[in-house]
Amino acid sequence: MTDLHVHTNFCDGQNSPEEMVLSAIEKGVKRLGLVVHSYVPFDPLSCVSMERIEDYVYEISLLKKKYADKIEILCGVEQDLYSQQQSGLFDYSIGSVHYLKQGGKYKAVDDTPEIFGEMLENDYGGDIYSCAEDYFGAVSQLGEKKPDIIGHFDLIKKFRRLFPFDDNEPRYVRAWQRAADILLKLKVPFEVNLGGILRGWIDEPYPSPAIIKYLKQHGAKLILSSDAHRKEDIAGLFGKYAEMI
Repeated sequence: MTDLHVHTNFCDGQNSPEEMVLSAIEKGVKRLGLVVHSYVPFDPLSCVSMERIEDYVYEISLLKKKYADKIEILCGVEQDLYSQQQSGLFDYSIGSVHYLKQGGKYKAVDDTPEIFGEMLENDYGGDIYSCAEDYFGAVSQLGEKKPDIIGHFDLIKKFRRLFPFDDNEPRYVRAWQRAADILLKLKVPFEVNLGGILRGWIDEPYPSPAIIKYLKQHGAKLILSSDAHRKEDIAGLFGKYAEMI
């Protein structure tokens, strides 16, 4: 069992890297990717600080050796589109979009419903489809970061219980299909991310079943990811959703 999207307290996770490793071993995970959010100066509380990057890489290197007989550990970075941090220090990168750039400011799409709602109203006049078009437009640019994995493709739906929309709206479908078609050319895996379910925000993975079907039809490789931010969620729900990949 492999889980390549797990966060620690080096960014916005709750547990230390070693606590996450021990929990993964207990759950039978054989390959674990410890991932840190790449540094962005406009949201320092959610990512690793520039001063701690080398500490993070060094600590993971120690854990690799310490637990080599029990689990394979990889040192990863979740490379945000708007981060200038280079990914060369890491074993692999997950390309993700967490923000939209509006009026020279970066606004999170997945922080809190209040932040998302304020952006939706002030920058899009409440038009969720216009917001989604901008989001998927940003996602389509992830190739610039040369990711090894595409992260939570449709994160824009995280707060849809409070800001509902129709998945079948042509504007929405065109937006995600355009982004998917561009990213499919990269020939890298898309993750089926269960983090939104595990944290109680949504009832389906990122991406949605319709998008997963489209990706499969177009030859994409899919991998399961927990996006765990606490040790209890590592490989969470993998058994239930394994058939989706």
